[in-house]
Parts: sequence; C-alpha cells; structure tokens
Amino acid sequence: MKTIKGPGIFLAQFAGDAAPFNSLDAIGTYMAGLGYKGVQIPSWDKRLFDLDLAAESQTYCDEVKGMLADKGLAITELSTHLQGQLVAVHPAFDAQFDAFAPAAVHGNPAARQAWAVDQVKKAAIASRRLGLSAHATFSGALAWPYFYPWPARPAGLVEDAFDELARRWKPILDVFEDNGVDAAYEIHPGEDLHDGVTFEMFLERTGNHPRAKILYDPSHFVLQCLDYLAYIDIYHERIACFHVKDAEFRPSGRSGVYGGYQAWVDRPGRFRSLGDGQVDFPAIFSKMAQYDFAGWAVLEWECALKHPEQGAAEGAPFIARHIIRVTEHAFDDFAAGGADRALNRQLMGF
Repeated sequence: MKTIKGPGIFLAQFAGDAAPFNSLDAIGTYMAGLGYKGVQIPSWDKRLFDLDLAAESQTYCDEVKGMLADKGLAITELSTHLQGQLVAVHPAFDAQFDAFAPAAVHGNPAARQAWAVDQVKKAAIASRRLGLSAHATFSGALAWPYFYPWPARPAGLVEDAFDELARRWKPILDVFEDNGVDAAYEIHPGEDLHDGVTFEMFLERTGNHPRAKILYDPSHFVLQCLDYLAYIDIYHERIACFHVKDAEFRPSGRSGVYGGYQAWVDRPGRFRSLGDGQVDFPAIFSKMAQYDFAGWAVLEWECALKHPEQGAAEGAPFIARHIIRVTEHAFDDFAAGGADRALNRQLMGF
C-alpha cells in the first residue's frame, strides 16, 4: 500500500496583488510556514507562474522547482481550470467566460477556444518538464444548460454534446499521453463532467483514453446528494488528483439543492473550511489508503464564512492528521504460523 502525500494547497484562492500573495516565492514561503509540503499552481496566474515559458524552457521549470524545494515545497500539480473551462463553452455563457481569456480573443469564441486548447496542451508539456504525473483541469460544458429536462430535451441532444466534447478533448488527451501525464477533470456541477454517469459517457467517447482521469472533490458530491464514498469504490482506478474540501447540505422548507439563486452564505448547500462541514474525511482517507492512491491531498479553500488565512492555517494540520501512514504488515502477523501445506490438508480433512 501507498501513503498519500501532503498536506498540499491550491494557490488559486489565495493569489492577490498584495504581499505575500503576489508571487510564487512569497506565497510559497507563507504556505511552507503553515506546514504545507506541496502547492498546486494555477497556471493562468502570471503573478505566480508563466505557463508559456514553462512549456518552452526546462531551465525555467528547474528554477521554479528549485526555489520551492529550498522552502521544503514540491509542486503537486499544475491547474488549467480556467483554460479547460474554455475548451467547451455553451453560447449562453460566452460573455461571462470571456473574462477567463486574454482581451485579444474576447467576443470571438472560436479564437478563445483555440487559445484555451493551446494552453492546456502547453500545460501537459510543462507538467512533464516539472516531473509531474498528473494535471488538474475542468472539462467545460456544452450540455449543462439542459441538465434539468424542461422543456423536454430534443432526442440526441446530450449524446451530440458529449460527442463534441470528446472530439475537442481527444487531441488534448493525446498530448498528455505523449508527455506521460494524466489529465484529471474536476467532477463539478457547471461542467458536463459532474458525476459518475457523465464521466463514463465522456470516457466511452474518448475510447477509454488512458489519460482521462478524475480530480476527486467530495464537496461537490455533498451538494448533489451523491454518495462520495461509493464513488471512490467505483472510480478509484481513475482518480489521479484529490481536493480536500468540506461542504454542508442543510435543506429547508424554502430552498434545496438548487439554492434559490441565493448567495453562497444563504444556500442550503455551501462550501466550508475543513472540519466545519459534513464530509467524512476519515472514511475518505481510509479508502484512499485502501486503494493505493499515491498522489497528493490538496486543500482547496472555499468557505462562505471563514477568512481564507484562517482556513489555510487550519488546513495543513487537519490534512496531516488524516493522512494514514499505511502499514507494511498485517496486525495479526505475530500469530502467523507460516506456510505448511501438509497441515492445511490435515486441517481440511483431505
């Protein structure tokens, strides 16, 4: 069995224009001081990382790794959540998602998509240069506006949407294969890949691509009332990344799963800092150990109530407490009698 690595932290929610959150050097020092051993880097944030340069320069990648290693930090994964989202955008969301891309491609969905595809491919190359085995991303969404079938969906609409989604991602996945890196899709409402069934639909259409993997985040399953422990049992062979994020779901007589268009703080389902929600993390870490997950446990901080710096400070020891150092021996090895085939036959009356 393998012991999960950690604690790690996703830097996207902490990056800002003020020190110590405005450079990878400074934010790395800050997170190392809190007890983190790894950082997941948002590749779109130029304050922290230059993805274009990383795809071209081994020297740059070595310098980034070395600078972090001097602080006792490793890179857990790169992330292209924003760029991956732009690989597949339904026209209803065009105006909102333009903000994820450079101004030069705003108002031009085809150019924006081409830029996004190029970015995710560069992330595969940069991940290889950094010595990483997995990458975190989003699938994007073409069918999401139709997730609740009223009016009834035209026959074949979902199938056509997933055919197109796979068509767009297959060449990208091939680049990940060429670079020996897994592309782990965060299974997330708002993405076409938001549960097990939709992941299976996509996987089938990519020919069960060996690099199409899962970023497992139980918080999104709590908000969907999906069994997040059984999910590990079913899909553990495809889980390549792990976001440690808490959530709670407390329906009322006024609002339920869809949240009534309310702000996060007022929704029945909302994300919480680690330990403040309902996720059974001891059971999750036990299953991860059971199935030999060898990746990182990475905090993704999102909470409607708690300050992010408090959440980060509490997150490292929380994850460290839950990591199971797997045993090399069975607990009853002391009572083992060794192999004795003759005795076995005697015991069974052969």
